[in-house]
Amino acid sequence: MNHKTKLIIGMIIGFFLSIGLDQWTKLLVVKHLMNRPPFVIWNGVFELYYSENRGAAFGMLQGKQAFFLLVALLVLSAAAFAVSRMPADRKYLPLHLIAMFLSAGAVGNMIDRFLRGYVVDFLYFKLIDFPIFNVADCYVTVSMFVFMLLFLFYYKEEDLSCLSFHKKEELG
Repeated sequence: MNHKTKLIIGMIIGFFLSIGLDQWTKLLVVKHLMNRPPFVIWNGVFELYYSENRGAAFGMLQGKQAFFLLVALLVLSAAAFAVSRMPADRKYLPLHLIAMFLSAGAVGNMIDRFLRGYVVDFLYFKLIDFPIFNVADCYVTVSMFVFMLLFLFYYKEEDLSCLSFHKKEELG
């Protein structure tokens, strides 16, 4: 088995474990927090608070399930394209992990939308009145933040040329 195959198998396992963690936390929240007061971890700062989100961040696009399905499919397609084009070199491992977590976040929330008609959110930073979010949201947000840092400070343009839709012409 070559290195790329091992990497992809590891990513698939990580993908399903990440989705499992997201769904498990949501099941715990539904079981223990639904129709109950929030669980305060740090008074006035952070609490676990059951919330049903029928939209996106800040409640935008409520009830637009087809739009969210399209976005999830685009994320999965872009991640599959990127993984298929990236070398299996250690240098690209962060990008492989970003693709895995970004995909897991998209699928984790999509499962909620299909099963419940809404996304279960429960992590609430009350101190700054930040929108309530969940583990899948963390995957997406942290992945994109790390990607931006890597894009700005680590990878060079030629490092990311493997992600181009255009094949490079051989210089002769």
